[in-house]
Amino acid sequence: MPIAASLRRAFRECAAHTEGIDLVAYSRFHKDPLEPIIGLGEPRAPLAFFGRDPGREEVRFGEPFMGSGGQILRKALYRQLHGDSSGDFEALREVGRAFFWINTVPYKPLGNKAWSMAVKKRFHPLMRELLLEGWQGRDVITLGREAFLWFAIDQPREVRRALEAFWQREDRFAAHIEVEMEAQKGAKRQFRLHPLPHPSPLNQVWFKRFPDLLHARLDALEIGKT
Repeated sequence: MPIAASLRRAFRECAAHTEGIDLVAYSRFHKDPLEPIIGLGEPRAPLAFFGRDPGREEVRFGEPFMGSGGQILRKALYRQLHGDSSGDFEALREVGRAFFWINTVPYKPLGNKAWSMAVKKRFHPLMRELLLEGWQGRDVITLGREAFLWFAIDQPREVRRALEAFWQREDRFAAHIEVEMEAQKGAKRQFRLHPLPHPSPLNQVWFKRFPDLLHARLDALEIGKT
């Protein structure tokens, strides 16, 4: 699903004044570094995946969750929906069409390091508008600490503290928490966050456990069940 022209212009203008975009990576794949990498998906999708930021493969394909971590996630989705893990690259790409995809900042940072809080706050109103107005669902699987605590930005102190405390819980990857967000036009929406660790091979503590944790989340949300 393409974003509105006005929102796309706002992203490009914001990016033009943002230092730290990996211009070399965009140049390597002949991509425009001002073009946001946003997957979106079906507005009525039952579930959204919220990640940190794009990497090299996301720049190459112009879609989020296409790198090694994204492929692990997509393979788990394919298995959940089709009962096996035999899908090829295009099949894994296609399986994502049934979900909504979004990141904290839709641009690849230098060195694949997380964007600073200043940059995340700069893009937060635009990403919030994208989430609140581009998707009608409620359940969000967040991937990693950065993605989860994005929902604490510009929130009242008690909400920020509640989210930070939830992240410290030992059962955070099995429990969920609700959070309310307000659109620029004043409309409010309630979301239910289901955090998971980031599915990166570099995340040695949780990497091997990620598929099972994701399947448990999908089962609880009755995704793929007939």
